[in-house]
Amino acid sequence: MFAARPVAEQQIKDLAVFCHAFRPFSGARAALVTRSPESVFRGAIGSYGKIKGAPAFIAFIGDMKDPNVQEKVGYTGEGIILEAASSGLGTCWVGGFFRPDTAASLTDMRENEKVLAVTPLGYAEKTVSLEEKIMTGFGRTHKRTPLSALVSGLRADIWPEWVTKALEAARLAPSAVNRQPWRFHISGNGITVAVDNLNDSYSISKRLDCGIAMLHIEAALRCYGVQGEWEFLTRPEVARFNTDIVFRNK
Repeated sequence: MFAARPVAEQQIKDLAVFCHAFRPFSGARAALVTRSPESVFRGAIGSYGKIKGAPAFIAFIGDMKDPNVQEKVGYTGEGIILEAASSGLGTCWVGGFFRPDTAASLTDMRENEKVLAVTPLGYAEKTVSLEEKIMTGFGRTHKRTPLSALVSGLRADIWPEWVTKALEAARLAPSAVNRQPWRFHISGNGITVAVDNLNDSYSISKRLDCGIAMLHIEAALRCYGVQGEWEFLTRPEVARFNTDIVFRNK
């Protein structure tokens, strides 16, 4: 539920500039639309109940000829969502319960592009309605799979602190219905992200979820001054962040 007031003009301008500038990968981009997304959403939105009153939205767009489009959109979208949240705006990932064609009609689409997900934008209501409480309690869980069940490779007792923090950040990333499809493999100079299996669900690619986790990993690593770059892989692996630091089993 969003407050019935428009987003401040300067916030919209700043976020529009960020959407245009934050394009870490080719084949993925975001478009901010300054009109109500009511026609874009349909029915209940996962564990969030219903999207009501949002004055604007962002469409996350991918080039469907790109073999890594899903993870690229997840990474790009999460960076923009975190930027919007840091400015005081309410957001949430919506990947399954929206009308892609309607969203596309409100943006400047290019050949081979598709809207893979959206996020409403606005100021969140401070009070929560009974409907939202019921919907949240019915469909949402905050439980997280322990790292021990998600990680393979080098022993945890020899991980540098930055590896542990990066994995913890990835573990807390949002995913469709909290399915947490990511798996991680630790090698001497990198962190590999993969999907648990190739069976997508809820009409949302698990690779998109993994792209969100990738953003969390890199953000944590940057806090520790760890540099590197992503190398995209073939399924079921998604990508490996190759770092500039090498460590080994003791």
